[in-house]
Amino acid sequence: MSYNYGNNLRVTLYGQSHAPAIGVVLEGIPAGEHIDMDEVQAFMNRRAPGGKLATSRKEPDRPEILSGIVDGVTCGAPISAEIRNTNIRSGDYSNLQDKPRPGHADYTARVKFGQAFDLRGGGQFSARLTAPLCFAGAVALQILKKQGIEIGAHLLAVHDVKDRSFDPVDPSAQLHAAAEKEFPVLDDAAGEAMMAEIENARAQMDSVGGIVECAVTGLPVGLGDALFGGLECRMAPMLWSIPAVKGLEFGAGFGSASLMGSQNNDPYYYDNNGNVKTATNNHGGVLGGITSGMPLIFRMAFKPTPSIAKEQQTVNLATGQNDTLQVTGRHDPCVALRAVPCVEAAAALALLDVLMD
Repeated sequence: MSYNYGNNLRVTLYGQSHAPAIGVVLEGIPAGEHIDMDEVQAFMNRRAPGGKLATSRKEPDRPEILSGIVDGVTCGAPISAEIRNTNIRSGDYSNLQDKPRPGHADYTARVKFGQAFDLRGGGQFSARLTAPLCFAGAVALQILKKQGIEIGAHLLAVHDVKDRSFDPVDPSAQLHAAAEKEFPVLDDAAGEAMMAEIENARAQMDSVGGIVECAVTGLPVGLGDALFGGLECRMAPMLWSIPAVKGLEFGAGFGSASLMGSQNNDPYYYDNNGNVKTATNNHGGVLGGITSGMPLIFRMAFKPTPSIAKEQQTVNLATGQNDTLQVTGRHDPCVALRAVPCVEAAAALALLDVLMD
């Protein structure tokens, strides 16, 4: 089992959805870094459960610092933070022990781990583990900001409703606009339509997927390497660790396959300060696995929440017969909504690890 990430910055997650606590150990942060804990909490609140369009499970998600930060300053020891699980209802999962939920990890985890697998709330596969991920990411975001590197994300799409995209050449004015809103979009009219789409799915005992777009500004030219050391390769394991991710693209991504080379290529020019820039940014800030100095742009697709109240077809592993089930409990009708800060956190951790090369 692998619950850690990083070459220079080591991130280890632990716990399960219905365990007494979940947490993270962050190794490699140097001593002397000032960490604003109020800012950390504000970032974590963006991911926290609760609300009409999210799971009704309410958790305060207040991290308890066990080591590594003293009076708001890192001391060089591994940073360890724990978050208590205070609002669990394990009984909601009592009828799922032998009937795996379609689209979930229940069946594959049962085969791999046997009866010992903690099914409650999805166990170690639960998006609950993104709470400590966001704590670690909030720390990394503050360190990156001091180096002039800033990260922002927004909900680009829900089902077939789309927000407007970041300006791929200069997203700086848009970067933190979504973070300041209750619903994380750039275009409020699109946000209203997305909310209606999520509510409609919830009312039908169903769910919808979505896309999160992320942009990073201030990255220097030359980060990353060729082949397996490419920036996309280094970031991918961390980004893919967020539950429900089914797609990842940088720059024009899959859209570049429908372009001609003359359309996809980004022309170079010197700006007024003598820096090499590109007029467009289809490459998304990375060429040959190495940062170009243009904004890093990527998008992540999230599947619809598999835990839905509609009756679904499954199997009964105890009887060896086909069966049906209806999932009870508290689940997000659109996981992409609360994934926005998770994407920012994962990107921050991956980029800080690369910067520490």
